[in-house]
Amino acid sequence: MEKTAIIALGGNALSNKQQAGTVKEQFGNTRKSLTEIVKFLRKDYNICITHGNGPQVGDELLRMDLTQDEVPPIPLGICVAGTQGTIGYMIQQTFQNILNQEKIDKEVVTLVTQVVVDPNHPSLKNPTKFVGKRFSKQEAEKRAKNMGWIVKEQDPGEWRRVVPSPDPDFVMHGISIRTLVHAGIVVLAAGGGGIPVFVDDNENFKGIDAVIDKDLTAAKLGRVIRADEYYIVTDIEQVYLNYGKDNQTPIDTMTDEEAKQYQEEGHFQQGSMWPKIRSAIHFLKHHGKKVVITNIDNLQDAIDGKAGTSIIKR
Repeated sequence: MEKTAIIALGGNALSNKQQAGTVKEQFGNTRKSLTEIVKFLRKDYNICITHGNGPQVGDELLRMDLTQDEVPPIPLGICVAGTQGTIGYMIQQTFQNILNQEKIDKEVVTLVTQVVVDPNHPSLKNPTKFVGKRFSKQEAEKRAKNMGWIVKEQDPGEWRRVVPSPDPDFVMHGISIRTLVHAGIVVLAAGGGGIPVFVDDNENFKGIDAVIDKDLTAAKLGRVIRADEYYIVTDIEQVYLNYGKDNQTPIDTMTDEEAKQYQEEGHFQQGSMWPKIRSAIHFLKHHGKKVVITNIDNLQDAIDGKAGTSIIKR
């Protein structure tokens, strides 16, 4: 019996933070990630893929800051649209090649996806989303002064630029996405959380400069396509209690109620695991049956319940 899954690839699944981030490296990382995802198709899943774009948007913003005296800069919302296209191209081409080699007769398509947000969301005045490369405090403050950045410390001694990150209210083009997914087409949608837009007083859509919370967008997109399962592919094998401490403990399985409790107890970091757990809880509240959090190396075992952290509805 066919099942439907929404698969969220973190930006670092495509651009490893230990690398320079060249196009060649990103294609290599993309191929590694997608080779693992083929197993969903072998198990007769219909799949929709979404992805992060933090490293890529950070690079785009830096390029513009370095060339603004020569070329007019592009707004942040347009950068999100651009990275949807470029990352979508890399994933679409790479996955289609893999499917052809595996003799799997499926098409892969990319949909440039707009997502409606609240133009009065508090994050627009207090940016919290980390993007781009990590710097020392001295270098980050220098760039903030020269380029007008807002910078914050993410990890001890590591500073990054922050930009607004409102929650998604509504994923557009939902009927088109769901129709394609349930027709067996591999769909890439809402990359980077989607292109942020709002509805003005004249009922027209307009862009806004922000990067939407991609995890919550993925959960909402999962509801749109009526996905049974939601896979969050990040940079650690599974979720831990007391992560990074001497008494850290891996979690193999938990209910959505337990996830809420752990979140209230402060076990999940705001800039990393917290939004993923929040999106998992949202997905399970609305139609979803299971959420799995793992890394790309353990994804195939995680599909079989042998790795990662599974979150199920109580």
